[in-house]
Amino acid sequence: MPRRFYTLDVFANAPLAGNPLAVVLDAQGLDEATMQAIAREFSLSETLFVFEPRNPINTAAVRIFTPTRELPFAGHPTVGAAALLAHLRAPDLLASQDLRVVLEEKIGEVVCVARHRRGEAMAAYFTVPRLPAGAGEAPPLAALAQGLGLAAADIGFRNHVPSVYGVGAPHIFIPIASLDAMARANPLKTPWGADGGPSVYLYCPETAAADASYRARMFAGGWGIAEDPATGSAAAAFAAVVTAFDKPADGEHMLVIEQGYEMGRPSLISLGLEIEGGALKSATIGGSAVIVSEGKLRL
Repeated sequence: MPRRFYTLDVFANAPLAGNPLAVVLDAQGLDEATMQAIAREFSLSETLFVFEPRNPINTAAVRIFTPTRELPFAGHPTVGAAALLAHLRAPDLLASQDLRVVLEEKIGEVVCVARHRRGEAMAAYFTVPRLPAGAGEAPPLAALAQGLGLAAADIGFRNHVPSVYGVGAPHIFIPIASLDAMARANPLKTPWGADGGPSVYLYCPETAAADASYRARMFAGGWGIAEDPATGSAAAAFAAVVTAFDKPADGEHMLVIEQGYEMGRPSLISLGLEIEGGALKSATIGGSAVIVSEGKLRL
């Protein structure tokens, strides 16, 4: 049966930037092996499949696949799917007010808010469904440097040292001293994420965009993603890194993370933090999304 699909560029205000995403509608009846094969066919960092929700009060149940594995949660598919489903189901209402979208993901229910104002790209943000948690110790500094094709002196700035956190999938967060070192890091030198292991997420306080707080890169060759242009789930876990090392004051904070610049796919991810008693109370991830193509899978 024909199944509708859309591709979007997420965390971008215009096509051919940000992180590409495929969204397959009418996914009822597809088994896991077929969804994995479709994700390989699209060969994007993630493909999301839309099903009827288990709880009828919610918007949809979704499953998310990289070309090689299923993920319990991912940020740019969540942002893109929330914006797209609101746009397809209630375009007139979306033009006048923000709409609540609830996606049933493997990690649990993810509450999103979608918006689309005249003259602007679609956008959505979501509350992180689970606070990031520590996921073990980072590998030794020398091993990380060798695996990235960098010198040990390229790793670390201020009080930041490598750490491991995750929201669903774990990531090794590696502070990089300069944009020059960020550009020299080699995503193909090591298959990060092999055998279900963590990806690596490089971050640097030097940025190109005037309003950005950090530059980031994410490598996960073992997941079928040599480099990701924008990684919402890692940005969600990065909230724990910011809390641990930057120690923001109590209250609400908004950071912008730029990613994908080294790939020619500039992306901007908004990371919201709520700090209470010196601890992370909640976090949000948001950004823009634009439709690039639509069609039908004849499956």
